[in-house]
Amino acid sequence: MLAVVQILAVLAALIHVYIFSLESLRFSDRKVHAGLFLVDDTELEAVKPWAYNQGFYNLFLAIGTVVGVFLVRPCPAAGWALILMGCGSMLAAALVLVGTDRRMLKAAASQGTIPALTLLAALTQL
Repeated sequence: MLAVVQILAVLAALIHVYIFSLESLRFSDRKVHAGLFLVDDTELEAVKPWAYNQGFYNLFLAIGTVVGVFLVRPCPAAGWALILMGCGSMLAAALVLVGTDRRMLKAAASQGTIPALTLLAALTQL
């Protein structure tokens, strides 16, 4: 079952790397800022620095989670701490997103489902 946790954690991290690319690298694309993030063209320049910064938060969560995946077997305490912190933060961010704007339910589900499954699978190991 530990392998399931590791696989799910890597998938959660990959989703957050993708979110990083949307927020930090592709946010100026109208399909991204208007289509996915509901940011009007007139607000783009004001919001772009925030999105860029937020993207790096997502990247750092992904990196920490993947490091945890690699550490969980040779150094369980550190590995579990990183996996639980990373996936817990991903899930919490998804809940905040949907709690802030119900229109973002699909995005929050995409962002939070795999981390939630990772945490549920982790419960079988702790």
